[in-house]
Order: sequence, then structure tokens, then C-alpha cells
Amino acid sequence: MPGRAGHLAYNHALISHWRAEGHHVTIFLTRPRINQLIAHHPGIPVLGPHLWSIGRHLIATEPRTLANLIRRALPHRPSAAPNRAILGAPITTKQTNWIARHLPASNSDASNPDASNPDALIIDTIFRAPLLDHPTLQGRKSILIAHDLFHRRHAALTLAGLSPRPEHLTRADEIALLNKASSIVAIQPDEAALIAEMCPERQVITVPMPAAATPRIPGTQRALASLVFLGSASLPNLDGLRWFLETIWPRLHARRPDITLDLVGDCALALNPLPPGIHRLGRVPNLAPTLHRASLAIAPLRAGSGLKIKLLDYARHGLTTIASPAALEGLAPDPASPFIPAATPQDFIRAILTNLATPRSDLRALAYITNHYGPAHIFAPLDALLTEP
Repeated sequence: MPGRAGHLAYNHALISHWRAEGHHVTIFLTRPRINQLIAHHPGIPVLGPHLWSIGRHLIATEPRTLANLIRRALPHRPSAAPNRAILGAPITTKQTNWIARHLPASNSDASNPDASNPDALIIDTIFRAPLLDHPTLQGRKSILIAHDLFHRRHAALTLAGLSPRPEHLTRADEIALLNKASSIVAIQPDEAALIAEMCPERQVITVPMPAAATPRIPGTQRALASLVFLGSASLPNLDGLRWFLETIWPRLHARRPDITLDLVGDCALALNPLPPGIHRLGRVPNLAPTLHRASLAIAPLRAGSGLKIKLLDYARHGLTTIASPAALEGLAPDPASPFIPAATPQDFIRAILTNLATPRSDLRALAYITNHYGPAHIFAPLDALLTEP
């Protein structure tokens, strides 16, 4: 399933594309991070330690996962560590050995069509790259999905006074992990250029998050003064929202008492109490009704890197977004983009009030998505990489 966080939606898009192209995909989970005790998967083999797979049912047996499922069920749960940001959990030796045991020692037997004998190993972030050090996996074609330049995010979070985990992550650390793979996928062009500079002996391609335009159903109207924010309970999201609610919302609401803000996703559950005018929607089964109703989206992030997939969600539903400079990093430049930069609280207030008074057409955002993030265009470099000998 796509999951609630941007990197999970990106992984789901890759897997869906590969399956549509006729590839067999087997997923190995280092930890059984599923959203319910018994989950379902759409016919894809899913393997991992502390995970039972029975038919299309996945059952987690790890105590920590069970505890997290209970915690997520609690209403309006507070953040246990409000200044702690977990960038990734490095793969352990035990997890590496488990995966290696369930993969054959060689992929040279072309007569074996089994999906667990892969044409390529796809590695999800640098934190799982040490898997490639295992003796039985060396020499295989491997493609690392970078998702982000984590040493830059680590530095930005530290500068903002937050406590990222792992505690130490330098540029040299990231270079060493990236170089374990034979090829690297960046999710935006600026990071692709930086990774190519860091790893000059590796092939680096750019594969952003694909997005399909989802216009409003005829007759659907946008509300007059409804803002929306979509996001997980990650520390950058919560930090940006707290900044918005403390420095912008009181002044904005004083100017326009009719303005409301809908919080969609786990970010809504981690903030409590909320000021008047803020609606806690939590997880919704379908984003379209909420994003088609909103007048504007906001992206008040103060730290982070990578591609902010939530901004593509806003744009593909026709929304204009008022966004901080950090939120706009990595997006395709276009003078007709649907993103309005706002660096200060006053910039946010001015941009929101101006665009509520004179709304932009949905067509601007929808055209931006079609021109820059159409699936056929996005996946072509990755398809070529997979077919190379």
C-alpha cells in the first residue's frame, strides 16, 4: 500500500510501475512496519524477519511493532520526543543475514524464473545499503533509491535545534553508503547533481515522484477560505506546523476570522491542543474530496531536503500552494508553477490573503503536473537502467 508518508508513496509508485511493465517484484522488509496487526498485500510476495505471510495476509510478530500499533490507536497521542527526528534505522547484521539466507547465492541461472532470484536489488535509502556488503550479494546489479541527501537534512535539523537520529551522519558517511550500490536514483535533479559529484564512479539518474492530474468533478466547488496541510507526524512537518500556528495563524485569523485550516494525516494527531479554526481530519481514505474543497494549501517547512511529495499532491488536485523556500527545494522550475514562495510570516499572510481574494485557476497546477511529472516521462531513465546488462 502507498502508506501515509511521501517516501512510502514513492516506493509504491515504483513497484506499481515495475509490475505494470511485467517485472516480478519481491519485497523484503527489514522490520514489519505495517499499520495493523494483520495487513493485506495485493499479491506481491512480502518477506522479512518477525513477519508471517499467509496467502495475502501479513502478520507482525515483533513486540515493538505491536506496541506501536497500540500507540497509534490512542486518540490525540502526544509526541513522545518532540525534538527527535528519526532519519532512518541502519540495517542490522541480523536483518542482513536473514535477507541473504532468503536470496540465492548467484543470479547467473537465467533458467530460474523465481522472483527471489532478481535481475537487480533495489535498496531503499542509504540505511539499508550495508546489505550489499554481504558476501553472497556482492557483484549483483544494485540500484539505491536515495530519497534524500540525509547528511544535509541531518545538518539542517541540527541547526534548527532538533535532535536527528542517527546521532552522527556526515557527508563522508553518506558517500561511503551510496558507493555500495552500482547505480543511484535521486528524486530531484539538484540532488542528482550533488550525488554525481559525491560518487563520480557511479551512474546517477533522476526519477522524481510521478503524479497524475486529478481535476475536480464538474460541479465541485472550492470553499471560500479553507486552507489545507497534508503530512505525517515527522519532525520537519510538526516543526513547520508549530511555527505556522504560533507566528502566522493568530495574525491571519485576526484579519480573516472565517479562515479555516484542515490538517490531514498523522500530523493532526500529534498536535494538541489546536487553536480555533483548525480542523483535525487525521487519515482520510481518499484525498480528492478534501483537496478539491480547499482554497489553498500551505507548506511552512523550515528544515528538510529531498522532494516534498505533498506539494505534488496539492498540485495534481489543482491547488495553489503557499510554501517556504525549504518546501520548494527540488521542484521543477517553471514560471507558471502553482507554488508561491513565502519566507517570512508576513510573506505567508500576504500571499494567503491575496490568493483568497483572487483565486488562481486549477488549470495552472494541473498543467504543471502534466508537463513535469507525467509517469511515462518520469520512469523512462529507470526503465533503461534496469534493462542495461
